[in-house]
Amino acid sequence: MKMQRTRFAFEDLDVWQKAVEFANKVVRLTEEIQFDRKHYRLIEQLEAASASISMNIAEGKGRYSKKEFIQYLYIARGSLYETITLMTIFYKNKWISDQQLDEIKLYGDEIGKMISSLIKSIK
Repeated sequence: MKMQRTRFAFEDLDVWQKAVEFANKVVRLTEEIQFDRKHYRLIEQLEAASASISMNIAEGKGRYSKKEFIQYLYIARGSLYETITLMTIFYKNKWISDQQLDEIKLYGDEIGKMISSLIKSIK
């Protein structure tokens, strides 16, 4: 007998799915970066910020009020902006290419718009 997989409500949100894929893209990118170990904390911060986007969307979806959900969506958007800022720092240090930065920013822009649209639809 095959067990049915449990599904959480946040998993149905397109923005959550995109945010998970975004975090995966960022993590894959960090695995390719060659740099001095003294900057390892920046890699950790980048991975945490990118993962925080989908995590905050999920946590907000689990709250009992629309107001709380919206607050977590704002936090998710802040984590997105933090990720883009860190990627810009990486670019300025020549750890990533302009093409890599552009790809991340384009994907991030899409997620940002999705978060904003979700906030507006809840209000």
